[in-house]
Amino acid sequence: MLKVLRVNEKDKVPKYRQIVNSVIDNIARGYMKTGDQLMSITEMSIEYLLSRDTVEKAYRELKKRGYIEAVHGKGFFVKSNRDSKNRVLLIMNKMSSYKKIIYEAIIKELGDDFVVDLQIHNYSVEALDDILSRNLGKYNHYLIMPHFLETKEEYLPVLHRIPKYELIFLDKYLPEFPESPVIYQDFEKDIFEVFEENLEKIKKYEKLCLIFPQDGNYPEEIRNGFSAFCAYNSIKQQTFSSSLEALESYTDNSMFVVIEEADLADVIKFARNNHLSLGKKIGVISFNDTKLKEVLEITVITTDFNAMGTRAAQILKNKEQVIEKNPFYLIDRGSA
Repeated sequence: MLKVLRVNEKDKVPKYRQIVNSVIDNIARGYMKTGDQLMSITEMSIEYLLSRDTVEKAYRELKKRGYIEAVHGKGFFVKSNRDSKNRVLLIMNKMSSYKKIIYEAIIKELGDDFVVDLQIHNYSVEALDDILSRNLGKYNHYLIMPHFLETKEEYLPVLHRIPKYELIFLDKYLPEFPESPVIYQDFEKDIFEVFEENLEKIKKYEKLCLIFPQDGNYPEEIRNGFSAFCAYNSIKQQTFSSSLEALESYTDNSMFVVIEEADLADVIKFARNNHLSLGKKIGVISFNDTKLKEVLEITVITTDFNAMGTRAAQILKNKEQVIEKNPFYLIDRGSA
């Protein structure tokens, strides 16, 4: 018998489709096995205040897809548990080389017993709402990066549509979901602490310049952590929205902290054109490590994206209830 049937009046998904998704989810979770009997059409109609047409349409869909069969004079029975693999929906804010590392680490750690699908919400609550409307009930777990342009008042109700026991957060901690596991970055604390650990190296520069693009959808906590570190250590600081603006204001003994690779390229070209050796009168630290930055010998501050994906998969597999910060560190290659 169905353990969980979700029929939500406010959901955009048609009711018959909600029944279909619930039955498939019950089969995937092992709550219903081959040979188990479903409610009759009449029983389900009465139990969940549904029309017979709605239930009949759902059962026809399930029969067509091979999940149930009708036995004359007896009722409807589960025909297949072919979706017994755990199904995971990974919803990221955007796709990038760093997010690709997380995705591949999750796939590798989960192995063949899990099916992972990927969706992108592009910082949009409306897009997330649409993704959930089409996919709630189809998956055992939902791994979400909750980075949005909208306010909490706008995105929290959408996230609350997901059952708390199916939800895992990646990259950002939301205190409003204390029962949902999370592996996250603390952007403000991370940058402050890693700079503090490397204070002697950084203090050789008279001025620190953060290039923080306004249209990059980057967490404001990055700027807050940078400013707090400089203020705490009485270091002259300035934040710029572009590398062009920052480099026009260059003075000797300045270090640039860059987020985007295009800005990093501009700083490197500026140093070469002006015969400035990185790590001396001009310094640069870049966010997030890549193979190219390793080859170019660029100092980076970075979270461990592979560890984040691996740990998220372990939390999912082991059903761990944890709130855990991902490792963040500086890799010194001499450019700072």
